[in-house]
Amino acid sequence: MKILITGANGMLARAAIAHCREIGDEVFALTRQELNIADSNAVADWFGSERPDAVLNCAAYTDVDGAESNPELARLANEVGPENLARSSKSIGARFVTVSTDYVFDGENGGFYTESDSPNPRGVYAITKYDGEVAASRANPDSVIVRSGWIYGHGGTNFLSVMHRLLGEGKRIKAIADAYGTPTFANDLAKRLRELAQTSVSGIFHVTNQGEGTSYLGFAEKLCEVGGYDKGLLEPVSNDDLKRPAPRPVSSKLGSVRMIATGLGPLSDWESALAAFLSEEKKKQ
Repeated sequence: MKILITGANGMLARAAIAHCREIGDEVFALTRQELNIADSNAVADWFGSERPDAVLNCAAYTDVDGAESNPELARLANEVGPENLARSSKSIGARFVTVSTDYVFDGENGGFYTESDSPNPRGVYAITKYDGEVAASRANPDSVIVRSGWIYGHGGTNFLSVMHRLLGEGKRIKAIADAYGTPTFANDLAKRLRELAQTSVSGIFHVTNQGEGTSYLGFAEKLCEVGGYDKGLLEPVSNDDLKRPAPRPVSSKLGSVRMIATGLGPLSDWESALAAFLSEEKKKQ
């Protein structure tokens, strides 16, 4: 398959690039400098020239707090970009898969959010991601919208991705005890994105590793258990203690109902995925 993967410098995109190349795809891995997805003419020209079979849109503005002071940058990356890619994909009959977020929900559910639950995004980042879902679906009704959350992986710079390195260096870390989600290993998510590109399904799908979900503190404690790190380095804190600019859902655990209908089955449980991540990380040392 001839696949365009956007946001090529990002953690998830790198995982997708590696997987797609491993299975024999012809991969076009483009950064924002190589293709500005917010430029509709540039996108249309590229699609007209290269004509990919499928698109995995991993490009996004992901600085949740930064989006509060840079709303236009967030809108261009998270709303305009997916819309342009979806429209151009439709024009040449290419499959379009784009990644969204658990933050489209307000977190007041208390349980798992499924694909049929109504979003209620709060904060610029969440709003622009949801607007991107809507814009992509309008531009191309065959779009596949993949909501995920708490994504971590090799080479990532977010808290979940670097936590093991900090603990390995003996550094104390603050871990939120009262914010809950469903951790997702980027390698597992990348494989599922590619699988969805191969299907004929459309609409919204929730994709995370399985399990009951956890808190940031619970994730950190499991990390210590699996990796042999000192739990004494963990400092439990409350979500409210951090005083961050952007609102965040207290509980954004995702559950999937629609994925069962695709025949692809669930991903591995999050504890097993975390163990696999740590094992691969240690092999690199």
